[in-house]
Amino acid sequence: MIDFPYLPHTEKDIEDMMHFLGIKDIDELYQDVPKLYDKELNLPTSLSELEVKERLNDLSSCNINIDEFGILRGAGVYNHYIPATVYSIASNRNFLTAYTPYQAEVSQGTLQILFEFQTLICELSGMEVANSSMYDGASALAEAILMAKRINGKNKALVSNLIHPEYYEVAKTYVEAQDMELEEIKYNQKTAQLDIQDLKSKISSEVSCVAVSYPNFFGVIEDLREIRENIPENIIFIVVTYPISLGILESPGYFGADIVVGEGQSLGSFTSFGGPGLGFFASKEKFIRKMPGRIIGETVDKEGKRGFVMVLQTREQHIRREKSTSNICSNHAHNALLASIYLNVMGKEGLKEVALQCYHKSHYLANKLLETEKFELVFQGPFFNEFVMKSKIDPIYMNKKLLEQHYFGPLPLKRFFSEIENQVLFCVTELVKKREMDFLCSFLEGLS
Repeated sequence: MIDFPYLPHTEKDIEDMMHFLGIKDIDELYQDVPKLYDKELNLPTSLSELEVKERLNDLSSCNINIDEFGILRGAGVYNHYIPATVYSIASNRNFLTAYTPYQAEVSQGTLQILFEFQTLICELSGMEVANSSMYDGASALAEAILMAKRINGKNKALVSNLIHPEYYEVAKTYVEAQDMELEEIKYNQKTAQLDIQDLKSKISSEVSCVAVSYPNFFGVIEDLREIRENIPENIIFIVVTYPISLGILESPGYFGADIVVGEGQSLGSFTSFGGPGLGFFASKEKFIRKMPGRIIGETVDKEGKRGFVMVLQTREQHIRREKSTSNICSNHAHNALLASIYLNVMGKEGLKEVALQCYHKSHYLANKLLETEKFELVFQGPFFNEFVMKSKIDPIYMNKKLLEQHYFGPLPLKRFFSEIENQVLFCVTELVKKREMDFLCSFLEGLS
């Protein structure tokens, strides 16, 4: 222990603890952990700063520059343009605080930007209150299902089977210890929209909530009005949404959603191998005391000046134990900052323009793919910027050939749905150019 003087235990302390545990060596504590290395790590010798920089530059040249590729894949993480000013503002050191803003008197900047984030999410979702973000879209859905149970005390959640499969798995993990049951609602095989008859057949007195995705995993836009009309008022209606789509789609709040959640990565965060992102969470005001996470409120100080504070703090960190609304101890504050700046920079018209480009370009590509006679559109339901095609070309082979042409191809759905053969999920954002789509279709038309 001489090499690590900051550790509080003396050699005598360690000997006493090992004697109590009945072990002779510290390594025995890790006997159940698989050994990853049986010998010394193969670490290079030390280098000068200049040599390290040269080595890192060499390694970075092995990376693929995503800007040199056409990206036709989404499925939860989307490649959108981020105005340069977003990261320029977000890189201001005043925003890079490292810890939770418990002390309002020294955290006004952080608190204000999170308050602005909440306000923007409310405007986007059509809801009355929002928290200052969750870990990601999947955990936001899981927390929404638990919140529904706190509201009405029921233990069964009906979940559309066209919610992102990974979101469903996370939700299942969350509710497992809460004695809750998840049951899937089927989708219409023609439209890929929720099967209303199946929904109605599964409504019972034990149902706490109904959760759907808007648009859903296949890119199809659900009819939220019809779904809400077939859900009793005492059952919580949860909508998982893709925020960019709300630039042109009516907000879930307009159709009577009780809780709206989603993944906010598309609002100013890079794709970055799938993360980090942020979950957003909004609900009706009457449920605010059941909401997880932290909530920032606006107030005035003793001099009457505008200020911001954390309010309704019901987190487990405040020793509420079983009365806690959630186990979330933090949030993705910096990604929420990026989302706030992005939405302010884009504005209402900018967000609408991005959404319109996503919509029109995706429909253009769908029609061009049909002309190749190598694909057929699987579903008749209206879609936003993702759509499912049945391919006459093996999806794995197709994506291999597309990668050679600097395209990240569509997602083979067999990865998530074992019963589905040769169906792929295409995605188009505003960054996909017409000439790229024309070349893509020409290339695929000549592919055996």
